[in-house]
Amino acid sequence: MAMQYVEEAVSEKWRRAGLFFEAKDYAEAARILEGVVAELPEQVDVRMLLARAYYHSAQLRRAEAQLREVIDRDPVEHYAHLMLGRTLQRQGRAEEAKPWLRIADAFAGEFPEGVRAVDEADAPL
Repeated sequence: MAMQYVEEAVSEKWRRAGLFFEAKDYAEAARILEGVVAELPEQVDVRMLLARAYYHSAQLRRAEAQLREVIDRDPVEHYAHLMLGRTLQRQGRAEEAKPWLRIADAFAGEFPEGVRAVDEADAPL
């Protein structure tokens, strides 16, 4: 009798990838998440976890590609900007990282000294 393989549901793959990620087996989490991203390419949260798994397993170019895709799909995803900046820094691309880190700071409401989010003249009464 031939064995039949049932394709694992996407939700089960997502759950398993999360378990591997929590266990710090980032390479295995990334391997599983690649399949989930292929099945759900529009899901930003899946891409974010894949980018984090790539980052933690030192697959920095792959992390960068996923983070840029996340930012293209969700330009206000604060953590993606921060992670992209950190990923570029780890690759020795500090100057290229600066704008991404500034954007992340702005989303977090952190501004350099002397810069205000709202000019006092524009403040609501």
